[in-house]
Amino acid sequence: MRILISNDDGVHAVGLKILQKELKKLGDVWVVAPLEEKSTTGHSLTLHKPLRLIEMGHRFYGVNGSPADCVYLGIREVLKGMPDLVISGINRGANLGQDVYYSGTVSAAREACILGLPSMAVSLAVDFKKMADESRLHYVTAAKVAAQMIKKMKKMDLPQHTLFNLNVPDSPISRVKGVRLARQGFRFYSGSILRRKDHRGKDYYWVGGQYKGFQKEDGTDCTAVEEGYASLTPLKLDSTDLQYLAELELTSPQFRR
Repeated sequence: MRILISNDDGVHAVGLKILQKELKKLGDVWVVAPLEEKSTTGHSLTLHKPLRLIEMGHRFYGVNGSPADCVYLGIREVLKGMPDLVISGINRGANLGQDVYYSGTVSAAREACILGLPSMAVSLAVDFKKMADESRLHYVTAAKVAAQMIKKMKKMDLPQHTLFNLNVPDSPISRVKGVRLARQGFRFYSGSILRRKDHRGKDYYWVGGQYKGFQKEDGTDCTAVEEGYASLTPLKLDSTDLQYLAELELTSPQFRR
């Protein structure tokens, strides 16, 4: 099996290297990841400047672009063909609920999905309020759970244009209760903006509020991880609200399909 790995935390990320080591047990692994951290960059391709593809080791490359760029170049220029699977991660921090729209980790898996490939984003649900030293985070747990899921994916008939989003608790694998199928939940952030002045007296801003919790609902990815399970959520490229579309057809005759 040929596996392409990318991420959004960059080529030097601890989680990336632990994932690479674990997945080498399953097949031939290539890594194509951003040269710098690209967290919360969402899904973007770089069209306004040249991209550099730098070989940094055996089957290990860095790109001065986005996570989606890395998958795009990895398939077309590094592998020069389709891998069997694309895995993105391990992200330092959860990608739960609406995080998937901002996440560079998920965007790498989504880019592979757009190209018709089975893919999965993998994240470690780190509690940043109790942030431990990087070496004490349980990336190995996430890597092992990801490997288990990959073995199952090989036997699945994954629908076209569907990808998996896996979030794993930051704990020893013996304490992970299992993998729970879950739908997307909803997380709350403060939405605060910090305004500062530079040395010339001009304003500049830091965007990004603090995490404030999640909407308490059974069956969501947020609840699953909170209760000690890894959450596995299938995500579709088609984000059409089919229920509301059907309602509009019935209640708004001026609209037609």
